[in-house]
Amino acid sequence: MILLDTDHISVLQRPSAACARLHEKLDGSTDSPATSVITLEEQSRSWIAEIGRRRNVLDQVLPYARLLDMFEFFAEWEVIPFSVDAAAVFESMRSNRVRIATTDLKIASIALANGLVLLTANARDFERVPGLRFENWLT
Repeated sequence: MILLDTDHISVLQRPSAACARLHEKLDGSTDSPATSVITLEEQSRSWIAEIGRRRNVLDQVLPYARLLDMFEFFAEWEVIPFSVDAAAVFESMRSNRVRIATTDLKIASIALANGLVLLTANARDFERVPGLRFENWLT
């Protein structure tokens, strides 16, 4: 199994040449794709914040539709939880002063706790996580 970071999931949610290339790579892989509950959280927070910024209820219709689209998209995916094991990895990384964004460290912790390769375009941050295996399939 391979774990897709939020950047890879975002590409799959919008039809484009990059989306088609990523689908092709995923279809050709022997590993099944999954994503994390942290990616679901990040995208949910984004749409909920967008809804909150719009004071006119009619202006909220489209963001609510996008929020629903997002949930329908994730319903077709295996979503890996943030488990007790992942939390322990997270705490260990924090105590060892791994300094990346909290959500990124949680995603890395899920990948490490489950022995998964992370697909991400964010090598700059994830290379700071000891033992994390990652690849960028968007290039």
